Amino acid sequence: MFSRPPIYTFPRWFRTSSLSPDHEEEDECYAHLLQRCARTSDLRLGAAIHSQLIKRPLLPSSLFLQNHLLNMYFKCCRDPSLPLYLFDQMPLRNVVTWSAAIAGLAQCGRPLQALSLFYDMHCEGVSPSEFALVSALNAASLSDGCSQSRQIYSQVIRVGFESNVFLINAFLMSLIRNGRMEEAAEVFDKYDDKDVVSWNSMLAGYLQYSYSDVWRFWCRMSRAGLRPDEFSFSSVLTGLAKASCLRSGVQVHGQVVRHGHGEDVCVGNSLVEMYLTNKDLVSSSKAFAEMPWPDVVSWTQMAAGALVCGQPAEALRIVDQMKLAGVRPNKFTLATMFNACSSLTSLGEGRKAHGYRIKLGDEVDECVDNALVDMYAKCGSTSSALQVFRSMKQRSVISWTAMIMGLAQNGLGREATTAFDEMIAEKVRPNYITLICVLYACGQGRLVEKGRRYFDAMERDHGIVPGEDHYACMVDLLGKAGCIAEAEELIRSMPFKPGVLVWQTLLGACQLHGDVETGKRAADQALAMEEKDPSTYVLLSNMFADAKKWDVAGRIRELMEERRVRKMPGSSWTRA
Repeated sequence: MFSRPPIYTFPRWFRTSSLSPDHEEEDECYAHLLQRCARTSDLRLGAAIHSQLIKRPLLPSSLFLQNHLLNMYFKCCRDPSLPLYLFDQMPLRNVVTWSAAIAGLAQCGRPLQALSLFYDMHCEGVSPSEFALVSALNAASLSDGCSQSRQIYSQVIRVGFESNVFLINAFLMSLIRNGRMEEAAEVFDKYDDKDVVSWNSMLAGYLQYSYSDVWRFWCRMSRAGLRPDEFSFSSVLTGLAKASCLRSGVQVHGQVVRHGHGEDVCVGNSLVEMYLTNKDLVSSSKAFAEMPWPDVVSWTQMAAGALVCGQPAEALRIVDQMKLAGVRPNKFTLATMFNACSSLTSLGEGRKAHGYRIKLGDEVDECVDNALVDMYAKCGSTSSALQVFRSMKQRSVISWTAMIMGLAQNGLGREATTAFDEMIAEKVRPNYITLICVLYACGQGRLVEKGRRYFDAMERDHGIVPGEDHYACMVDLLGKAGCIAEAEELIRSMPFKPGVLVWQTLLGACQLHGDVETGKRAADQALAMEEKDPSTYVLLSNMFADAKKWDVAGRIRELMEERRVRKMPGSSWTRA
C-alpha cells in the first residue's frame, strides 16, 4: 500500500548524545526537527526521525510527538494515504490531531475528504479550534459548496470566533471562489477588523468577476488608510490593464514608487502589462528598465507587447537582449518569436528561432509548434512547415487548421484539401475556422466541386452551421470559376441577412469576369449597409475601368471625395 521511506543517514550532530534525558526536553528537540522537515518538505529526514522514534519509548506515550509526525507527513507527502493511515492508528486524538489532518487533506487537494473529517470530528464531540475551522473553510472553498461554507461559518459564530480575521478571510475566499461577490461584499462590510488579506481577497474577486469595479474598490482601500502590499498592487494594475484605464494606472504607478514596491517582479510585470495593454510601449519600456531582476515572464511580456504594438523587429531585439542577460527563453518566448518572424516574413530569423525550439526539446508544447508551422507558411516555406507538422507528436484541430491555411495562402489549394481529407480520415473533428480555411483553399485552387461537397457536408457531417465567412468563401469560389449567377443565387438563399463582405466578394468576381450588371447590384447592396467603406467604391470603379467606362469610373472616384471616403493604403502579405 505504501512505499518504504528512503534510508536516511543521520548527520553527526543528530547522533551525538547531547539530548537531555528529560523526556519533555527531548520531545521538544524531536518536535523542532519534525517542524523543520515539514517546513522544508524533507521526507527523507522526517522518515528517518520516525524510525528513530519507534526505537525509543517516546512515541507511544507522546501525543505531542505523534501530532508533529502526522503534520510532517501531510506536509511532505503528495499522496495523503500514509498520514491518513497514521491518523487511523492513533489511539488518542486531540483537537490538534484533527486540525492537522483536516489542513493536510485540504492542502493535498482533497477538500471533500477534509470536510468529511471535519464532520467526523464534530460527531466525536471534539470542539474545533480556530485553525481547524480555517482549514475546513478553505476545504469548502475548494469544493463546490457555498452551503457548506455557510454551515461552517455559522459554527464559527456559535463558538465565539466571529471576530477572528483569519476566519473572516477564509469565509470571504470561500464565497469569492464560488462567485458570490455580492454576499462576500456584505460580509466584508460587516466587520471592522479587516487586514490587508481581506482587502486583497476582495480585489482578487473583483478582478475575476467584475474588473470594472477594481478601481472603485482600490480608491476605497486608499481612503481607509490601509498600506497595500505587493499582491494589492499586482491585482489593481492587472484590473486596470483589463479595463484599459491608463490614467488610473499612472496614478497607481506613483503609489508603487511611494510605497517602495517598485523592485518586486510581480508588481513590475503587472505595471508593464498595464502600459502594454494601453499600447504605451515607451512607458512600459521605462517600467521594465526599473525592474532590477526581470524574469523570463518579464522579458517575454515585453517582447509580446512590442509585437502587439506593431513592432515585430523590436520584439526580436528584446528577445536577443534577454538571451544576452542570461535568461533562458521558455515556450511562450518562442511562440512570440515565431509570431514576430511571421509578421516580418523573415525566414532567416525564423530558422534561428527554430534552433532555440530544438534546444528546448520536450519543454515546448503543441502551441509552440503550431506557431512554428504558421511562421514557415507565412514566410513562404511550405516544405519546412510540412516537415515540422509531420514531426509533431500530437496534432490537434488547431495544428491541422494552421497547416491547411498555410498551404492555401501559398497557392497550394489542392494540397490543402488533401490535408483536410487526411485530417478527417484521422478522426480529427474540424471546427468553424477549419471549414473557412478549406473553402478558401478550394477558391485558391478553383476546386468548385470539392468546395460544393465540403460546404454541403458542413452541417450534415460536422455539425457546423455555415456562417457569413463560409458563404463568402463559396461566393469567392463560384465567382472565380465564372459561376456569377449561382453565386448571387447562393447569397439570396442565405438563412440570414448577407453582410457587406459577401456582396463585396461578389463584386470582386464581377470585376474579374466583366459582369457589370450583377456588379452594380452587388455594389448597391454593399453601399446600402456601409456607405463609408472604401473597398466597395474601389472595386466598383475598377470594374467600370476594366469595362472601358472611364467616365463612370471617374464619377465614382469623385463620389468618394464628396463623401470623404478615403482609400486605405495598400499592404502586401509577403515581402520582395
